[in-house]
Amino acid sequence: MSTLRIAPTMKPGEPIVRVRGLVNRFGEQVVHDGLDLDVRPGEILGVVGGSGSGKSVLMRTILGLRRPDAGEIAVFGIDAVAHDPVRRREIERRCGVLFQDGALFSSLTVGENVQVPLKEYHPHLPGSLLYELSLLKVKLAGLPADAIDKLPAQLSGGMRKRAGLARALALDPPLLFLDEPTAGLDPIGAAAFDRLIRTLQQALGLTVFLITHDLDTLYAICDRIAVLADRRVIACAPVEEVEQLDHPWVREYFHGPRARAAQAAREAI
Repeated sequence: MSTLRIAPTMKPGEPIVRVRGLVNRFGEQVVHDGLDLDVRPGEILGVVGGSGSGKSVLMRTILGLRRPDAGEIAVFGIDAVAHDPVRRREIERRCGVLFQDGALFSSLTVGENVQVPLKEYHPHLPGSLLYELSLLKVKLAGLPADAIDKLPAQLSGGMRKRAGLARALALDPPLLFLDEPTAGLDPIGAAAFDRLIRTLQQALGLTVFLITHDLDTLYAICDRIAVLADRRVIACAPVEEVEQLDHPWVREYFHGPRARAAQAAREAI
């Protein structure tokens, strides 16, 4: 049975991520305008939207990689927008991130990649313990033990994703951000990765913010779906409720040709 992990700075019932009135602009282009979103502790939240809707911009803003033009963001009950490097670092330590391309250091082995955040936050750990911890994370991500000594170029696309996931889990974060984790994977590999995420979420008590275009992922593992359209979140609910929303993008996404094909494939299983 999983144990839900809630930061000590959070109040009971408080969302692990709370966004209010978020505005993001790039010159004259407004990407988000008054966006509100809550991420509940212990859920897998799928974030969907058309190209240019600002899914990755939203993730990067929550992570502090981009400063918003307006709005409030709290992560673990901590003000994520305020200029406070100590609090900012505390948020970073509690978040694991898997970027779409894995973002692995090509000159480092998988084990050395996993050790990067460990060395940053625990610089006095002995080398033998670093190796054992990185091996644990590699196995946790579903990679064979011998992958620890391989370079990213020696891995398949699916294995690189898992290596990136191992690094994201290095510091045992309660909050995990995944940007298109199944992009580029074949259907079997994507389904296996989905199962891995759900298993880890349940076993480790994780909260997961998951950006995806994959309908199968939404139906297989997401507890709620946040839909980005019209520069805001137009719905945040279980997928069965979201797919009934009367909005042009939602109708095309959930009921268009590719959605019908995905539904037929699920029914054939």
